[in-house]
This record gives sequence, C-alpha cells and structure tokens, in this order.
Amino acid sequence: MMRIKLRYPVDLQFFNGEKTEKATPKKKEDARKKGQVAKSQDLSPAIALTSFFFLLIMLGSSMLATFQNIMRESLITFTTWQVNEENLKVMVSQLAFEAFKIVGPVLGVSLLVAFAVNYMQVGWLLTTEPLQMKLEKLNPIEGAKRIFSLRSIVELLKSLLKISAGIFVAYTILWNTKDQVVQLSLKSLGTVLSFTAGEVAKLGIYLGLLLFVLAVLDYAYQRYEHEKNLRMSKQDLKDEHKQAEGDPLIKGKIRERQRSMAIRRMMQELPKADVIITNPTHFAVAIRYDASAMSAPTVIAKGQDYLALKIREVAKKHRIVTMENKPLARALYSQVEIGQQIPEELFKAVAEVLAYVYKLQGKAK
Repeated sequence: MMRIKLRYPVDLQFFNGEKTEKATPKKKEDARKKGQVAKSQDLSPAIALTSFFFLLIMLGSSMLATFQNIMRESLITFTTWQVNEENLKVMVSQLAFEAFKIVGPVLGVSLLVAFAVNYMQVGWLLTTEPLQMKLEKLNPIEGAKRIFSLRSIVELLKSLLKISAGIFVAYTILWNTKDQVVQLSLKSLGTVLSFTAGEVAKLGIYLGLLLFVLAVLDYAYQRYEHEKNLRMSKQDLKDEHKQAEGDPLIKGKIRERQRSMAIRRMMQELPKADVIITNPTHFAVAIRYDASAMSAPTVIAKGQDYLALKIREVAKKHRIVTMENKPLARALYSQVEIGQQIPEELFKAVAEVLAYVYKLQGKAK
C-alpha cells in the first residue's frame, strides 16, 4: 500500500471545531433567553411611518379643524376670561383634550404598530440580559473589532442604500410636480397648503413603502445571520448531548453511591431476618416473615459473591439460621427483588425452610 507523507503535519481535530451544523432547539432557546433573536430594527419604523401618513390622509381634515378650534378658542374666547385658578383649570383641561384629539391617534397607532411588528418578529420575549453591564464591552480592542467588522460594513451599506433610495424618491416626486410648484405663487393660501399637504403625505407614504421593502430584505438577512451565528460544531453537538444525557462519569458515581446506600439499608434490615438461604458461597438470600404484618414471606436482603459473604458474616454475628439450598437460593436471587414477597411457585419450598427454622428455634427455647 502506498503511503502519502505530508510536508506539514495537519491536526485533524481542527476541523471538528468548524461550525457547520444547524443549531439545536436547546441552543436556539438559550440564545433567545439572552435576547439573541433575528430582528430587523427598520421594520417597525417603516410600518409606523407609512401608517402615520395614511392616518394623516384619513384624519387630516379633522385634525386641522381641531387645531383651528384650539387657536380660535385661545385667541378669541380665552383672552376675554378673567385670569384666576378656576378659569385656568378650565382652559388647560379644554386645550389638553383638544390637543389629545390630534396627538392621541398618532401615539396610539405608533404604539400599536411597534408592539405588533416586534411581536410578529420575535414573539413574546422579556429579558434583561442585553441590559446587563459586561466588562468585555469596555474592552477597546473588542470595540475596534466590532467597528471594523463585516457586520458594521453591512450596516453602513444599508444606511447608504436607504439614504440614496430616499433621495431618489423625493427627487422623483418633486420633479413630477415641478409645473404645479411654479404656479403656486398665483394660488391662494388654502390651495398652497392643501397642495403641500397632499404632496408631503404622498412623499411620506412612498418613503414608508420603500423602507418597508428594505426592512423585509433586512429581516431576511438578519435571520440568515442569526442562524449562521448559532451554528454549532460537531464537538458542540456532542457536548450538548452529553449535558442533556448527563456525564457518564457523574452518572456512574451517582449509581455507585445509590448502590452503596441501598446496601447499607439492606444490612441494617438484615438482623430482622428469620433465615439465610445460601448457595452456599455464591448466593445468599435473607427471608423474613411476620404473620401479623405480612401476607407472605419477604426477601429483605440478597447478594452474590462478596456481598453474599458479608450477609453470612452478619447472620453469624446475630445468630441467624443459615441453610444451604442451591436451587432455592438461585431461584430467589434471580426472581425476587429486595422488599418483594415470595411468588406462589416458591411458597412450598420457603415454607418448609421456615418450618424447619421455627422447629430449631423451638428446641433452642
């Protein structure tokens, strides 16, 4: 077989760190808890701007009438009132109510749009993680890296694109109305204001729609960038799986500790046994029967090899009868768990053993 000798050694473990795998649901959920979500900052302002100018088109006349009413009351009615505390309260309340009729719909639409757009992008999310003070944010080297990173360049290009597109839209609208603009000097003030308001509203709607299209594209890019940043390496997947399943070493230690505790409890119950049935060396099973509390004999301890030896030593120390019965010892060890009652098929054999033990104890007494 021909062997290829590399000029420079290659560490194959380097490739295991390459983040080529999609993020797991747990990784996405952990990032979400930290406030790391795919979100376009331009989407909400774009829809809010468009909604604002649509609102002006629908309610502009009523807003203008309300504003005229405020000016009329302020310049005509309120100027004739005597200045005192009671009149000031009336004036302030009336002016505030009329002003709210103008500002209220705008604020309501803005808040509703902001909440709805953010909810559609990220759902219900409340976290203080992004607001926490972190020392690495004060690191000038890391700050310089963020300034000159690819993301910063993309954000700069996005800003230049929005400014250029906005200037183009504004220029196009103004160019199409150049003839009307020239003739405005010959028109009445009401006509000039009406024309200006209509063109401003048109400009606002077109700019809002343009920003909306750019924001949708930006949202698609943010989702792609978010998924890319959350990618995991094969080693990351292994580590996450190990954390989910538990470290085998830790699990082994826990099982060993649980086994030790179970053995200690078993040894504490062992002096209550009536008889120890042995193999004689490989198996040992402790049987206890209390007619007043048990419906059948119960296995309170069992062990194999070294543990069987310990059971026999404890039995000898507490003078518990030990009987050799290879088939019965094997059957009890394999079929009955600690704390379980003897099955029916072994009743007869165990009853004979217990009867013999009780007979011996009677003789001893």
